[in-house]
Amino acid sequence: MTIEAGTPQGTARRRIRLGMVGGGEGAFIGAVHRIAARIDDHYELVAGALSSTPEKSLRSAAALGLARAYPDYRSMAREEAARPDGIEAVAIVTPNDQHAPAAQAFLEAGIHVICDKPVTTTLADAQRLSALAQSRGRLFAVTYNYSGYPMVRHARRMVREGALGSIRLVQVEYVQDWLTEPLEATGQKQAAWRTDPKRSGAGGCVGDIGTHAYQLAGFVTGLQPTQLCAELSTFVPGRALDDNVQVMLRYANGARGLLWASQVAPGNENGLRLRVYGDKGGLEWRQEHPNQLHWSPFGQPTQTIARGTGAANGDAARVTRLPSGHPEGYLEGFATVYSEIAQALHAAREGKAAPADVVFPTIADGVHGMAFIEAAVRSATEGARWVEVRA
Repeated sequence: MTIEAGTPQGTARRRIRLGMVGGGEGAFIGAVHRIAARIDDHYELVAGALSSTPEKSLRSAAALGLARAYPDYRSMAREEAARPDGIEAVAIVTPNDQHAPAAQAFLEAGIHVICDKPVTTTLADAQRLSALAQSRGRLFAVTYNYSGYPMVRHARRMVREGALGSIRLVQVEYVQDWLTEPLEATGQKQAAWRTDPKRSGAGGCVGDIGTHAYQLAGFVTGLQPTQLCAELSTFVPGRALDDNVQVMLRYANGARGLLWASQVAPGNENGLRLRVYGDKGGLEWRQEHPNQLHWSPFGQPTQTIARGTGAANGDAARVTRLPSGHPEGYLEGFATVYSEIAQALHAAREGKAAPADVVFPTIADGVHGMAFIEAAVRSATEGARWVEVRA
């Protein structure tokens, strides 16, 4: 069943026709995705199945003025695939338990997928989706949005060009305080599903923000841990999932890492922080001050490299929109990921590969994220012993 609200207008630029699953009434991240998709004007949102019930889904679509509203994602995938003007890609922004079935439905319908993180609730599902995307020849992007910040791109290039030398230490943390009390008991929607194993998966904090920290470290350093030792704690009485995570990491090149994620640390809002040290120098970046990167060449004074200035390298400049002094942050970083995906989708229209400088998280990052969650849960369950990380 489809409710039509008019025909999407064509444009000379041929914006990518985008659909959305989830992100309706009471959702936070759906609005973020919609804003991010529109900042650089690559997409037009034309269809959606926005909520878990048909009534809410249709009401949410009407509030957004969507051209086509669907009661559920299965009918949406089926009917959009049959239309000559159907969606080319879908953004999946539901709670975690719906990621895999929704992604499967759209991949099988031949539609590209942009999915929120973590990509599934199990590693096996993530691996299955990876194989399906490959067999169907569809793009599968995962919105680890912090990889879109210009100074994160600058740091990534510095590592790859050898400015830090051989990487020795990786320290990453993502610290919040919003779940310090049992907010889920009040019926707060965002807290309720994130602390429910049936909807979130086996990881609570480790999946919700721990995977962001894990992906950021891997994105900048190019390294993936081979082993980890984790302690997952639940400090709030009655909570079913972890709300604090401490993980030691071992890398194949001999580097060592530490990851701390917490949602019960009063005084912290969204404290994502990355520090990387090699034998020639170290880098530090903080998400709450995203336009500066601190670079400490060994034996020399620490330098502050600012976004939008001549000190920023080409990778940072390519994804910078505003001159220095005009801050770019969360929404712009998210928009960069969407715009990078758009470049790949535009190329796919023509049967071409994306330009070499286009970089965005893919299903491979989603698989690595799920391997991290499962290894961390396994390690903690077995008394915080060292375990292999197998993606």
